[in-house]
Amino acid sequence: MVVTGTGTGVGKTVVTAALAAAAAAQGHTVAVLKPAQTGVCADEPGDVAEVVRLTRGTAHGVELARFPDPLAPATAARRAGLPPVGPEQAAHAARELARTHDLVLVEGAGGLLVHLDDRGGTVADVAGLLGAPVLVVAAAGLGTLNATALTAEALRARGLECAGVVVGSLPESPGLAERCNLTDLPTVCGAPLRGVLPQGAAEMEDFSGRAPGWLAPQLYGSWHAPYAPRAAYDEPVSAGGVRPA
Repeated sequence: MVVTGTGTGVGKTVVTAALAAAAAAQGHTVAVLKPAQTGVCADEPGDVAEVVRLTRGTAHGVELARFPDPLAPATAARRAGLPPVGPEQAAHAARELARTHDLVLVEGAGGLLVHLDDRGGTVADVAGLLGAPVLVVAAAGLGTLNATALTAEALRARGLECAGVVVGSLPESPGLAERCNLTDLPTVCGAPLRGVLPQGAAEMEDFSGRAPGWLAPQLYGSWHAPYAPRAAYDEPVSAGGVRPA
């Protein structure tokens, strides 16, 4: 499965870790592949290290390349004078991991169409080469409907399967926009809401134990939306209310 976001800072890495933890809790062996890590120096922990930390080592992490500038992978590789990681290399690494793991999660960089190399290869191309479904991680607040709908439309245009949408960070006291978006996201995207992570999930104790309660059964969890179809418009939904059924 490929994990992408509607942009940077939406919680993609934490959602990837939650998915890995939930699958591991059901006895599956899990590998997380990061084709290109940007914005991190050689001696600093990156996204893969964060996933391994959050899953307490139950997920095997692999990073193919890293570039210090916090830019799109193709641009960061060019500025560093290093070879980029193209879709073919990423897909090959994922297939190799799939030989020894039940589930391989490929975490992209930024959004779906961010360039991985100077030929214009993207995370969408990685998903296409693998024939893998794509999970979309979205923000909770104002503006997320358009960004998420555009990502879902880009997936459909390329004949790629959308595995659903997960909200990466819901505030403890969500405002009107956040509450309404929980209801509206599936409608505007044509894809189901498969989970909601509370704000600050990465700092919570027992992350691995809590993770299944944030994700739907289709993502190895036990989460179900704790509101009626239109209740988000009328009743506050707190992060604490996102719980297993």
